[in-house]
Amino acid sequence: MDSLKGGPTALSPVVFGTGLIALDMILGVEPSKPPALMTGGTCGNVLAILGFLGWEPFPVARLNGDAASEKVKRDLTRWGAALDFATQDPKVETPIIVQTIRRGRNGQPKHRFSLICPDCGAWFPAFRPITSAAALEVGTAIVDAALAGFSPKVFFFDRVSRGAVELAQTLSDLGALIVFEPTGVGDIALFNEALEIAHVLKYSRDRLSQVAGRKRRKERLLLEIETRGSRGLRYRSELLPTVAWQQLDAFPAPVLADTAGAGDWCIAGILDRLGRQGRAGLQRASARRLEEAIRFGQAAAAVACGYEGARGAMYALSRSAFDATVSTINNATATHSIQPNERSSTFGAEAAEDALDVSLCVACS
Repeated sequence: MDSLKGGPTALSPVVFGTGLIALDMILGVEPSKPPALMTGGTCGNVLAILGFLGWEPFPVARLNGDAASEKVKRDLTRWGAALDFATQDPKVETPIIVQTIRRGRNGQPKHRFSLICPDCGAWFPAFRPITSAAALEVGTAIVDAALAGFSPKVFFFDRVSRGAVELAQTLSDLGALIVFEPTGVGDIALFNEALEIAHVLKYSRDRLSQVAGRKRRKERLLLEIETRGSRGLRYRSELLPTVAWQQLDAFPAPVLADTAGAGDWCIAGILDRLGRQGRAGLQRASARRLEEAIRFGQAAAAVACGYEGARGAMYALSRSAFDATVSTINNATATHSIQPNERSSTFGAEAAEDALDVSLCVACS
């Protein structure tokens, strides 16, 4: 595992992640254009965004052989990911998520997701988590590397499985910040285990409102975030002098092209500001630093809404242009309107051309 020994990216903070890493097939508002293909899924998006922000992502997944997996791995590599643990056995087909973007009668974009091939109607593969055996193997390799100075800072997961929980515990024992962003409960026993291990918990009020009132055997949460769509979010933390929820309104998107992926940009931005020193770094954060990090995440989400696809901004903006736009949004007053020159649906040549070179649907091929 050469990536664990350090190298050109040794100074970059390391993030491990497991969960939904899929291939997004994006059908934009212009039906004449071919679909764009890029890494998707909550975990896939967060890892890729952190790569864009200067981290070294290590996906732990089963991207092991089919055409969709090759496209996901190529895209992740573009954003600095190390693929040492991305091809775990046993082999499975990679999930494919179809995102269709259209404009409503009011001219505002809206999107829907599907797991069905748009050409033949066959179901695309479903998500399959890593196994406990894979988690043990990966965890052992990380622990061995840690003895030689390797120091992972963050572990992110969005789906509960025995392997994910075991890997989270291993990384927690090494001082990593454990970040859990569930989209559903699933296995209630595993879900409760995940809640006990997590230091940062983020969830949507629309999907998991019951989580906010859940009692835990041991209060270990350093930060809990409940997102509320266009109404912003609220958060609470044991780092604050009060246990009360803190409300932060959302930044209005300068241009609204697609809201998909906004939550992924938000948590990635927060982790970029708070997770670079692992769990210990977040534990030292002041109330002001906590709020500033969350506002940065919200501003990053607002920028992302100006581009089609969950991570379209990464293909259309340089890092410096992205930082400048986030800064402008973050520093704007309520009466200051920000208007970029044009709405963008640019994915880059690679994302569009990839959609033409091979059939991803087994039923179609």
